[in-house]
Amino acid sequence: MSPTATARRVTPAHTVNEVALLAPATLPVFARWGIDSCCGGAKTLATVAERHGLDLDALVAELDAAAAGAA
Repeated sequence: MSPTATARRVTPAHTVNEVALLAPATLPVFARWGIDSCCGGAKTLATVAERHGLDLDALVAELDAAAAGAA
């Protein structure tokens, strides 16, 4: 079972869909990074970052901040 992305930190093990569903405030972050759930929502953040050459640490930090209400 996957961890939740609400009160807990967003982690690389979360899927795009989990984060978006449990923390809708992250949707603008996904948009800024060019990530949508159309084709890759079931993929983990780590997989998405690797496949698209994204900085995983920066992505997770920004998503985490948005989920916590800081962004």
